[in-house]
Amino acid sequence: MALAQNFKLLRYDENYEFLKDSSRNFYQNLKFVPLNKEKNFYLSLGGEARYEYVDFNNEDWGRFNIGHNNFLLQRYDLHADIHLGKSVRLFAQLRSALEDGRTNGARGIDEDQLNVQNLFLDVDVWKQNDKKVTIRAGRQELDYGSGRLISVREGPNARLYFTGGKLMYSSARLAVDAFAMMADTIYTGVFDNKMSKQLNLWGAYSKIIIPKAGNIDLYYLGFRRDLSLFEEGIAHERRHTIGSRLWKYGGGFIYNLEAAYQFGTFGSGKINAWTGSIDIGYMFENIKFKPTINLRNDYISGDRNQGNGDLQTFNPLYPKGGYFGFSPQVGPVNLIDIHPYATMDLLPQLKMQVDVVLNWRYSTQDGVYRPSGILNLRGSDSDEKYIGTAYLANFTYGINKYISVVSGIQYFKTGAFINDIIPNSKDGVFFNARLTFKF
Repeated sequence: MALAQNFKLLRYDENYEFLKDSSRNFYQNLKFVPLNKEKNFYLSLGGEARYEYVDFNNEDWGRFNIGHNNFLLQRYDLHADIHLGKSVRLFAQLRSALEDGRTNGARGIDEDQLNVQNLFLDVDVWKQNDKKVTIRAGRQELDYGSGRLISVREGPNARLYFTGGKLMYSSARLAVDAFAMMADTIYTGVFDNKMSKQLNLWGAYSKIIIPKAGNIDLYYLGFRRDLSLFEEGIAHERRHTIGSRLWKYGGGFIYNLEAAYQFGTFGSGKINAWTGSIDIGYMFENIKFKPTINLRNDYISGDRNQGNGDLQTFNPLYPKGGYFGFSPQVGPVNLIDIHPYATMDLLPQLKMQVDVVLNWRYSTQDGVYRPSGILNLRGSDSDEKYIGTAYLANFTYGINKYISVVSGIQYFKTGAFINDIIPNSKDGVFFNARLTFKF
């Protein structure tokens, strides 16, 4: 049973209390360390080491004439989960993200030499059968839904975190989180990140489980940033997002449908933005290799009238880096995409995924943005909409419970917009190989 639990995306979601009354080997003794005779005070230790080789040709489609750029990324973390009885818990995690050899230096997603990634206190203030209410305070990672708007950002080397408070209600079929968070400014050194000292993210996220029918997420998110950059300009941004998601994974018919509307203020102008996503597919669970086929289609609004003060550009807030395939070159802003993809279990431990992502600008008055939502290429100087097509293949091999290898290759064929904006533009080629050890 000790080996049955998979490691979670958020390591604080793991629970090793089931080891309390069993005989334990060396590894299991790390996962459950009794701190008193009754064993209701206990400690659980864990960590990760991740090594990644990245090889990029023509990053940003040859815009900066970098050409070939290969580099190494490393990530290490160590965490301690301390349970003090049934109602109090302390979780602490250190993380180190390192970059070496990148021609134009580390990006914000590459390096944060040493930081406190999680440090929070949980207190269960009410319990009844399978229902409970928990208060969480401190530094913490967040990840909701499919990662479209709030993600821990697992793909890049440096993961996201926030500092603040959260009120959580959970039962068998309903979970609701309400939270208020500050976002740090990330620097590359040792313990040098700076807290914003103002609310950057607040809201509520709920998940409703409907047996045999699927799941529904409903959410409201508030967002504040003092200086936001869009093609419309630079100004103070206060934005509100309301959205819903209907989803079902597993065997047979699978789907993930999401829509969100945003309103608020950008400087003295008004925000009016939206997104809609359809992802439908089928898993052939009774066929050899268990293939799945999927088709995604996203519409993400962009600014309709550059320079008039109002803003129709959708803000993805804190999205995961790989929403459109690993290491995407185009972010979820001012975008229309068609994205067929398929997966196959070549071996019980080896999974393959292939993708094709066709990208257009939603509005010719707005530009192309990076996966983080930051403006990359201004767009109002071109009437072309077609950005380009990405072709991807990705392989995941689970050597055992603790060690995995992931490798992928991406070819980005530039379209009319890129060729119009960037003189002598070049197709991009990306390759990576990643080795991860977790315990």
